[in-house]
Amino acid sequence: MVLIIDPQNAGIAGNMIAGAFVDLGCDLNEIKKVMETTSAEFGGVKVNINKVNKGGFDSTFLNVETIDIDNPNNHSISYKNLISKIDNLKTIEKDKKDSVFDLNIIEDVFDISKKVFKRLAISESKIHGKSLEDIHFHEVGAVDAVADIFGSVFAFCRLGFHNSEEKVIGLPIALGGGFIDSKHGRIPIPAPVTLELLSNENIFSFGGPVNTEIATPTGVALYLEICDEFSDFQPMIKVEKVAYGAGKKDFDFPNVLRIIKAKSKIKSQTIDVIETNMDHLSGEAMGYLFEKLMNEGARDVSIIPITMKKNRPGHILKVISQKKTTEKLISVVFKETGTLGIRVSENSHRGIASRKFITLDIDIDGKKENIKFKIGYIGDEIISSRPEYEDIKKIAISRNISLNKVLEITNFNINKYLSLNKFNNQ
Repeated sequence: MVLIIDPQNAGIAGNMIAGAFVDLGCDLNEIKKVMETTSAEFGGVKVNINKVNKGGFDSTFLNVETIDIDNPNNHSISYKNLISKIDNLKTIEKDKKDSVFDLNIIEDVFDISKKVFKRLAISESKIHGKSLEDIHFHEVGAVDAVADIFGSVFAFCRLGFHNSEEKVIGLPIALGGGFIDSKHGRIPIPAPVTLELLSNENIFSFGGPVNTEIATPTGVALYLEICDEFSDFQPMIKVEKVAYGAGKKDFDFPNVLRIIKAKSKIKSQTIDVIETNMDHLSGEAMGYLFEKLMNEGARDVSIIPITMKKNRPGHILKVISQKKTTEKLISVVFKETGTLGIRVSENSHRGIASRKFITLDIDIDGKKENIKFKIGYIGDEIISSRPEYEDIKKIAISRNISLNKVLEITNFNINKYLSLNKFNNQ
């Protein structure tokens, strides 16, 4: 599955993202409860979700109204205090029997939301030359922005797009133009925080098409956190559904954020590759390191023999990591190897064939055995069919039959099955 976030026409904001996810299928009552519950800690909001027509496009608009405007929390809150309140809220919700959060995704919702806030805090700290501890949020500290972030992230996870098998692609962002009045005086659009968020990211943006802000810091931070990669153009896909999240203002063009749910013929993932050279670890230590990295979330680990400087034998440790586990795995490598340097190749692309599992009852020397097979395919074409190793190993040991014989029988049977039965990749 591929999700494409398209802010080229009218920019991006938190409520537009949340609205588009409701339009895509997230339950509006669930997202409303999440937004109002999380914001209550910071003052409170009332969320109204309606179908609207923006420039001829049927879309979903989330109107977020602050209901406790005199609450001091609505004006400014330190980053440290913000995170503390979020952590406390997660503890409360996890202990509730009637939590508004699905407990299967609550960890992901809070983890991703905190990462969005951290992006904003880091950008603010760079602009003002302050440490994170000294940063106070003004826009994000406002209760409606807290609701936007949690609502958008909840919907993103509720629809299952946070899973590693799904890929989220972001298209270029329209930023708007003109000037805006802030507590620091009159500043040009895009706002400094927005520009800082976009710096050092592999994403293109452009000004216009109106003289007002259409890409908010909150919207941009959410976009950067949930996207796996960025593209100038829509890739080759099969469109399944198109959703529209409406902005508040009316322009002479449709003020909507478009999100496309689609299928890709060939799946791919954006990964990081972590490497370091080792010439001092024992075989036992390397075996332990291999297991620990896999247990900590590595997608794959390789240890490759090499000849190092001064003709010393050594090894290259190569770890394939999802972005969300890269920092943790780097820490493991440093601690377990004592290396002084690690190479990280970010945003590498890995093509992935689609796969499904089927289980067959196969006759092995007169006795039926239950064996699971992994079927790899691209579109409707099968490219591989292999029995699960643990299944055939168990049979070989329990029946005192050679592994090769079990493989020969199972491969014959799966090929026969696939030739006689139409493969369904759904």
